[in-house]
Amino acid sequence: MAHTIKEKTKLLARVRRIKGQAQAVERALEAEIGCADVLMLVASMRGAINGLTAELMEDHIRHHVVNPDNEPDADRAKGAAELIEVVKTYLK
Repeated sequence: MAHTIKEKTKLLARVRRIKGQAQAVERALEAEIGCADVLMLVASMRGAINGLTAELMEDHIRHHVVNPDNEPDADRAKGAAELIEVVKTYLK
């Protein structure tokens, strides 16, 4: 079973939140609210997309590259764990 299918409910909930945020941006633009407020909405949407991306990338690394929790080679496990942390930090 693909990890995206296993985590489908959680991932879809994230996507639905992002959809709601996009709709809020659309409503704000239609209502002609100030640009600073629109930028704040866009920034929160960007954060949500980055969070979804980080989660998908971490799951991809764990399921298709190497899972540091199950890797017998300590160096590979450490490298995979470091890669996951770098991705999370970069997309924060």
